[in-house]
Amino acid sequence: MTTPSTLYRGGRIHTPGDPGATALLVTGEQVTWVGADADAPAADRVIDLDGALVTPAFVDAHVHLTDTGLALEGLDLSGVRSAAELLAAVQQAAAGLPPDAVVIGQGWDESTWSDPTPPRPADLAQAAGGRPVYAAQASLHSAICTPELLAAAEGKTGYHPSGWVRQDAHHTVRSAALASLSPQRRQELQRRALRRAAALGIAAVHECGGPQISSEADFTSALALSGDGLPEVYGWWGELGGAATARRLGAVGAGGDLFADGALGSATAHLREPYLAGGYGHGYLSVEQVRDHLLDCHAHGMPGGFHAIGDAALQTVLSGFAATAAQLGTEAVRAARHRIEHVELVDRPMIKQLVEFGVVASVQPAFDRLWGGADQMYARRLGAARALAANPFGAMHTVGVAMAFGSDSPVTPLDPWGAVRAAACHHHPVQRISVRAAFAAHTRGGWRAVGQDQHGVLRPGAPATFAIWHTPAGLDGTLPVLYADDPQEWRNDPTPLPVCRRTVLRGRTIFDEEGAVP
Repeated sequence: MTTPSTLYRGGRIHTPGDPGATALLVTGEQVTWVGADADAPAADRVIDLDGALVTPAFVDAHVHLTDTGLALEGLDLSGVRSAAELLAAVQQAAAGLPPDAVVIGQGWDESTWSDPTPPRPADLAQAAGGRPVYAAQASLHSAICTPELLAAAEGKTGYHPSGWVRQDAHHTVRSAALASLSPQRRQELQRRALRRAAALGIAAVHECGGPQISSEADFTSALALSGDGLPEVYGWWGELGGAATARRLGAVGAGGDLFADGALGSATAHLREPYLAGGYGHGYLSVEQVRDHLLDCHAHGMPGGFHAIGDAALQTVLSGFAATAAQLGTEAVRAARHRIEHVELVDRPMIKQLVEFGVVASVQPAFDRLWGGADQMYARRLGAARALAANPFGAMHTVGVAMAFGSDSPVTPLDPWGAVRAAACHHHPVQRISVRAAFAAHTRGGWRAVGQDQHGVLRPGAPATFAIWHTPAGLDGTLPVLYADDPQEWRNDPTPLPVCRRTVLRGRTIFDEEGAVP
């Protein structure tokens, strides 16, 4: 039986082999030809692209699907600018819920408030009509909650009677709140998140789970949706010494949100120099624990990884890599493609170690866009000089650090083109990279991080995984921009970004904007 073929013609194809290509032939799950319309072979079906741009589909290398679904459907607190506004949002959300429901919200950022004091537990309870409330701060590393949830965390590290919990206390409160979701509700939220990803030209996501961030049931529920008319889901299970568990759960790696520290927004990232308000944050792992975890990963034949944001945490993790290399050899460590999430406060000696050990830097350009620079949240936590030095994409790219871009959704929204622009428009000009390099990190970089090296480029023999884009007025030069070294036309943040018309995964359409493509 002959495999059916589809010819996409009359567009602009982003392919390294032929920058002037206008047509693409897909046979089954593969790209079988790329070139000019005039040279196109016959096909069972022909689709007129009408000038649209065709690129490899995006990969989001760090997401939390259940939380993303909650953010899309539930209580989004990212726009509140005071404690009073937060309480009003909770009251409005609670009014439509059953009396025994838990109100779950996220995204508030007190650094944008004139008075950064969040509501008290009793005030939250009153606003929610007596319902329990869990409201995560934008970093997802701390939260405020109502008295009954707070009581469960009493005595835990990070507990505070104000109701603003961090560290182990936050993990306890978060677990209690999310336990209120039924398995059916959880999977509905995950599907919602994946459908949103597909509509943005994302064909695969890396789900970061673990005992401190989700649960085994939540994790396996997300993995079960992989590729079922939705983007593929690659799981990273963040449990110390948990390589065997990761393999049992179907994960591709034992890492992701395995916390070496916390977050800058919650002042829990582990620093060498103190925060402006005092304190160094919190380091959760020792060099020996990092080493032993990596050795466990090698014993089980899978990559490992860690969450590390602060420079003290990153040095601990990289010292653990060095200790692992001392036992197994540097080449064995490099071959495993281990990874570190976030990698925000990293200096040149540590960047050298990233290269030496072949570590994938799973990074989020939107962090710099939202919180970087000389006058946003990072500067208020660290001072302007340290804030401008954070997220040094340029320094990492220049020396060959493998980067995979993601959103950490819902910490920042799913927004792949926005992330590409954020990396090209870093607050510190020295740390900017070209749009083409940023695009590669958000496409091929994400595939390579999970061992799918054949993906991420449109050429004969590669999987037919791509997205078709409408480029709004003012961005007719999108394809040339991908090849520009200094894309000045992208410096203006309000400039419209490409809009996805269709997303194709291994030859199968997983999103199609109604009426946009015949």
